[in-house]
Amino acid sequence: MSDKTPAKAVEDDGRKYKAPALEKGLDILELLASSVEPMTTSQMASKLGRSVSELFRMVLALEYRGYIVQSDDGRDGYILSNKLFTLGIARAPTKTLLEEALPVMAALSREVGQSCHLAVASGDQIVVVGRIESPGDLGFAVRIGYRRPMVKAASGRILYGFQASDVQEVMRRALQSADEQDLAALITEAAKAKEQGYVRTPSDFIDGVTDLSAPVMGFRGAVAALTVPHVVYHPAPCSADDALAKLRAAALKISSQLTQQSH
Repeated sequence: MSDKTPAKAVEDDGRKYKAPALEKGLDILELLASSVEPMTTSQMASKLGRSVSELFRMVLALEYRGYIVQSDDGRDGYILSNKLFTLGIARAPTKTLLEEALPVMAALSREVGQSCHLAVASGDQIVVVGRIESPGDLGFAVRIGYRRPMVKAASGRILYGFQASDVQEVMRRALQSADEQDLAALITEAAKAKEQGYVRTPSDFIDGVTDLSAPVMGFRGAVAALTVPHVVYHPAPCSADDALAKLRAAALKISSQLTQQSH
């Protein structure tokens, strides 16, 4: 019988109760969420400071339940599935956001002849929770569930810039692992976005695309960023200037509907 008292157990890490198996599973999910590349079981074990045998059954269980899947692009390792994302979408606040936003987004896409998507903050990343594809035969669209570091995304400038200072402080703590220069650039560009009311910037990974983004506001700050990745077509269905104006009007309409719905 152990002579470790409950009080001593609490002193170890501040918690009275532990669930080691659950925590191993959560460690795996959080690790894969933060990784841009698939990871093998041995790579996960190395990163988490555990043995392969410790994680082997947990990895199989998570795969069986559909939370992780093997990469299908020829690379070895596991990636997160969309199951956690789907569970998150079922939460009432996100569901309400999409219920209000999607009809407005569909109208916006028809007006500008471009796709649009809605992103929210998730830790140090942005995640796309809704999209409407371009009404034309050709178009560029971001898939639902797509994640990108907040410091690298146009919508990240919106989601950070249009917040109260205390919320920004919390977000900065979540961004501590980001490159210092990237974080400084985010803070500067977010302040600029707040001043002008939108983001308009060339895509940093696709030539010919200009990211247009505007805030969907709640009572305390931006709850989402509405973005049009404006593609240059010939002939152009809508200029970038017109698309930006219509985007901002759509974001304002969704914001108004959200705040009215909350009363």
